[in-house]
Formats: sequence, structure tokens, C-alpha cells
Amino acid sequence: MSEEQKGIREGMEESEGDPRLILLLNALLSGVFALTVVWGLDQIGIAGFTAPNVATLGLIVFAATYLVVLR
Repeated sequence: MSEEQKGIREGMEESEGDPRLILLLNALLSGVFALTVVWGLDQIGIAGFTAPNVATLGLIVFAATYLVVLR
């Protein structure tokens, strides 16, 4: 008990996290964002609400986020 415990800030600064979790969250959030955007575009008549449209936009958002944030 002689060792002083670290606070949350120190723990967060030292933690690198699991890259698989970061990629999973990126994929999940990119998919939800793509689903929402394509649905909105379908509502205003710009693009059809189809699985290929959602998947394409999801992949674009995932790749852009990966390149900008993780690399």
C-alpha cells in the first residue's frame, strides 16, 4: 500500500487501447452514419436507400476516418 495509485488522467495517458476495438467502433459508427445519411438522401429524393449505397458510403467514411485519425 506504499505505492501511490494513479488517477484517471495518468491511466488514460498511458493506455494505448486495443486497436481491434478502435476498428470495430469505427466500422460500427461509420455504418450507422452511412445508414442515416443515405436514408436522409432517399427522403429528399437524391439517392435510393439501397444496401450497396449504404455499404459504399460506409466504406468511404471508414477509410477516411482510418486514414485521418489512426495513421
